[in-house]
Amino acid sequence: MLQAPSPRLHVKPYVASSARTKSLHFSSLAVQSTMSRADPQALVLSYTRTMMGFVLFKPAPTCIVSVGLGGGSLPKFCHRYLPHTRQLVLEINPHVIALRDEFQVPPDGERFEVREGDGAFYVRHASASADVLLLDGYQSLEMPAQLCSERFYQGCRDTLNHDGILVANLHVHHPDYPLYIERMAHVFDQSVLLVREPGGTNCTVFAFKGVMPTLPLTIQAARPPDLEPKAWKQLALACERIHRARRQLKT
Repeated sequence: MLQAPSPRLHVKPYVASSARTKSLHFSSLAVQSTMSRADPQALVLSYTRTMMGFVLFKPAPTCIVSVGLGGGSLPKFCHRYLPHTRQLVLEINPHVIALRDEFQVPPDGERFEVREGDGAFYVRHASASADVLLLDGYQSLEMPAQLCSERFYQGCRDTLNHDGILVANLHVHHPDYPLYIERMAHVFDQSVLLVREPGGTNCTVFAFKGVMPTLPLTIQAARPPDLEPKAWKQLALACERIHRARRQLKT
């Protein structure tokens, strides 16, 4: 069983509600997660739609491991629209897990599990079993140091199957942002793709354990054939930016 520090060492989040949304906060300075009341599985924040763009490269993953639960936006979307995928979500903060019902996170079952534990510890000890590893483990305004080290990124690579993908959310204005990119590029043999959010501070990093896949000439041809139209409608603009960024690379 994964061990986590005592709950009293963790920041306790709170929920801000409006007529249309619920949001998870650690402070008033940043929103950690937002849920639409009308469509709880929808991806409200733009960077989550970009992270979900991994389906261009891996449309039907068998296993997804997520580091960081938050309000569960990505795990809920995957649970709804990737029905043959198993998910393990690692969350170190028990106060966050305690709010899972507030954000309609699915109950644990055969396809889905939220586990209290340290993602850095997990990737150091897990065998290669994940097709996709989603990294969005922010606490307040920063990613914990143990989720940004070269050792951690090496653990992520080791946890992935031979052609797996690490998908990480970073803030471009953080002073160590270039260092984090350098570490990932080194660990993943320069096989990384960076996609900035237009007008925002988030950058999604796709780091490929194997050779970075090429994509078809058009976004229409790259669209995952089994993805429901409702899901694709949410992801289409982000996937167009990912498609363009990949096509612009020479490798």
